[in-house]
Amino acid sequence: MKDILFLFLILWNVLVFIIYAIDKHKARLHQWRISEKTLISSALLAGGVGAFLAGMLCHHKTRKWYFRITWLFGLLIDFIIMLGLAHL
Repeated sequence: MKDILFLFLILWNVLVFIIYAIDKHKARLHQWRISEKTLISSALLAGGVGAFLAGMLCHHKTRKWYFRITWLFGLLIDFIIMLGLAHL
């Protein structure tokens, strides 16, 4: 069970990374964007690693302070979840 939950956490963070990358791509093309609410909530719902990596690698939303804070909280949430999974 622990392995399945850990795999789900990894897959979720990959999906969050992809969502941020798609939004960056759409921004470059001046297309309809993914809402900030969706980006922030996906980071806070155990997607902090994916959001942080996408922000840094894609240079997306790095100037907005509230995204940086969201990523830190998302990373903290991911860390707490991983600690919890390690103790199952």
